Amino acid sequence: MAAHGGTRAIVAALLANAGIAVAKLIGYLITGSSSMLAESVHSLADTSNQGLLLLGGRRAKRAATDEHPFGYGRDRYFYSFVVALLLFTLGSVFALYEGIHKLEHPEPLSSPLVAVGILVVAIGLEGFSFRTAIVESRPLKGAATWWQFIRQAKVPELPVVLLEDFGALIGLVLALLGVGLSVLTGDPVFDALGTIAIGVLLGVIAIILIIEMKSLLIGEGATAPVLATIVDGLTGGDVQRVIHIRTQYLGPEELLVAAKIALTPGLQVEAVARAIDEAEARVRAAVPDARLIYLEPDLDRVVTVG
Repeated sequence: MAAHGGTRAIVAALLANAGIAVAKLIGYLITGSSSMLAESVHSLADTSNQGLLLLGGRRAKRAATDEHPFGYGRDRYFYSFVVALLLFTLGSVFALYEGIHKLEHPEPLSSPLVAVGILVVAIGLEGFSFRTAIVESRPLKGAATWWQFIRQAKVPELPVVLLEDFGALIGLVLALLGVGLSVLTGDPVFDALGTIAIGVLLGVIAIILIIEMKSLLIGEGATAPVLATIVDGLTGGDVQRVIHIRTQYLGPEELLVAAKIALTPGLQVEAVARAIDEAEARVRAAVPDARLIYLEPDLDRVVTVG
């Protein structure tokens, strides 16, 4: 995985979530809080998810084969898609089930201050993980909004970690509210409602990730600004214009470019080859991710309508 693929953010999230999952589970065993149980499962799912992201990055480095001539870059998209599914099944569905169960059969909390203490510490650790993800994402985000970054990013790990950490922070606040209101009112129903709210939150985040990762997995092209840069790079010298172009990301840092280009009429074979080589060099200089470029030379046949 490339350095800007978010390895540091993934590792920070993995270490934070592993410790938090254990602490929350202990808190649940002591207090019986359904919010704590939902949050412990959430953190366990997040820990597994970060492990899957690291595995996907490792497998994506495999060399191309005859069976997979374009390599394994999309493994990172596949494992990110699996992460979204796990977040939905292990996080959202379990929290909803546990919350509804405790809503139907409420039980008083024991030692609620233990749960409060663990949740406060967990908020601090998740905040550190979330800050790391933000710092790692800023160079790629540029001038775009965070929502635009999540929707447009071709590197899947950072949007996944960002949304996971954001969801974890909000989930911890919901759990803290549920436990706190249960203590203040003496009614455990608030703990159950907090658990249901956590399940809904995780479900929304998981659906967003599933949609985005599916789009990347089946193949996305270059964004409009990148496509314009590629067309500008192709045009020049003996390349008069781009007749037709298609792009697709084979991996987060590997863009396939296929185009039909109009060349100056009457060029010799050597001049055609030189024009193509120069066009490829211009594109790679402007868009380093454009590693595979296939150009088909043609004559400009612009039809003028009288």
